[in-house]
Amino acid sequence: MGNFFSYVFARLFEKKDMRLLMVGLDAAGKTTVLYKLKLGEVVTSIPTIGFNVETVEYKNISFTVWDVGGQDTIRRLWKHYYQNTKGLIFVVDSSDHDRIETAAAELHKILQEDEMRDVVVLVLANKQDLPKAMPVHELTDRLGLHALKNRQWYVQQTCAVSGSGLYEGLDWLSDQLSKL
Repeated sequence: MGNFFSYVFARLFEKKDMRLLMVGLDAAGKTTVLYKLKLGEVVTSIPTIGFNVETVEYKNISFTVWDVGGQDTIRRLWKHYYQNTKGLIFVVDSSDHDRIETAAAELHKILQEDEMRDVVVLVLANKQDLPKAMPVHELTDRLGLHALKNRQWYVQQTCAVSGSGLYEGLDWLSDQLSKL
């Protein structure tokens, strides 16, 4: 009986370590998202050449988040970060109407990779505070998310600068990852 309670207690309070990959086109707000989650504040950032990596603890999950630069020349390197990834956070600038098709193509290219076939996908529809931001339903359609079969995905509207929506997105992601 004591072993049973020890097991239940350990399951309730153990921290799971999960590797997350956060990508998106350049200037989508990935680094702002990362440091808002890690530090609770906005840091002045410059375009990420390479990557930032931080551990973010939320609920019972310790996320190792890899924030990889999104410039065209760096996108070819994203595949080197796929191994052992459990969740993908794809950050999109909701106000960037000109590059939404490029973002969609990059997202689908990632999801076709063998190492990414089982990842849970959280799309952060960032910069919702800007006047020309696409609403979630339009962004979902333009990213072609309804075509994703046999995969858990969710779109969360966010404003990384204020932190609006970030924890709601992490709630969904942690709920999905806790089922693994």
